[in-house]
Amino acid sequence: MKNMTQDQQVALTVRIMEILDSWGMSAAEIISIIALPDKTPTRALRRYRENTAFPVSLELEERIGHIIGITDALRTSYPHNPNMGKMWIRQRSKKLNNQIPLQIIVENGLEGIVEIRKHLDCSYDWHKNP
Repeated sequence: MKNMTQDQQVALTVRIMEILDSWGMSAAEIISIIALPDKTPTRALRRYRENTAFPVSLELEERIGHIIGITDALRTSYPHNPNMGKMWIRQRSKKLNNQIPLQIIVENGLEGIVEIRKHLDCSYDWHKNP
């Protein structure tokens, strides 16, 4: 994000918030998932949805990259029905030991985000595990 203009940073922030909102995450879950500071008030999320860029941090950038990767993989998996990706993230999956992907993300933080991305994006998984 540091090489982006302020407008690009805001646009990316708004897009990430749209994704997380579409997944049905609570404010506390969003704060945790994107690694905002622990004391971030939930009302601050409104600003991120409208006109404020996320703070710049390497951890946040990594998480954003994985969230975009998950979203792209879901779009590729369900090219004719964008709502299926939103449904998939909230339903139990036999391939994930009957767990809910979003629950894995919430409970395991960055590790959970990476696990779900690897599950969905075989090229990313292959790149990480040659």
